[in-house]
Amino acid sequence: MNHIHNETLATIHARHSIRQFEPRDLSEDMVMAMLDAANQAPSAHNRQSWKFVILEGDARSNLAELVSSASKTFQKPASSLLRMAARSIASAPVTIAVINTGDLISHGTELFHVDREMGFDFFRTMEIQSSAAAVENLLLAATSMGLGAVWLGILYLIKDEILSFLQEPKGEFMAVIPVGHPVRPTQGPSKKSLENVIKKI
Repeated sequence: MNHIHNETLATIHARHSIRQFEPRDLSEDMVMAMLDAANQAPSAHNRQSWKFVILEGDARSNLAELVSSASKTFQKPASSLLRMAARSIASAPVTIAVINTGDLISHGTELFHVDREMGFDFFRTMEIQSSAAAVENLLLAATSMGLGAVWLGILYLIKDEILSFLQEPKGEFMAVIPVGHPVRPTQGPSKKSLENVIKKI
């Protein structure tokens, strides 16, 4: 059992997915604080090959409608999860999309003289890792301010449609995160014990 406690560790343990939000706006300072935290994430070669798109008002509502309409083209359980995602986007005052710019892929394949296909796969993976770290920073920042958020992974099924909606080129990574004040306090699911996920060599 870990007996070390501090504010950062408490925030990490408190973070869990929130899917229903109060109809309360977020201040610009809150949104910018989350994005600043995301922007501090580690990134390969410090390229920060990510972009954050803020959706509010009609843009957020239109995205929710796009997701809801797309759900009709899938069978269960994907259709149910997409409808749930649409409801989360619709109820949150702000939704933040995180996308890769491809800058690292472009820079890396020029910098490293390796097979183009191998280089693309290598730097594509590093872009995904970098942007995923930025998303986690954003989620932790939201939790630290008493907000709720959820990474809607199911939306990867309609990634190209969402990127088109965002007026961004097709990319290798896309995350959509509704953020707001939780409707009610909730607890996240239990995690596996450390004994089940640690290996010493």
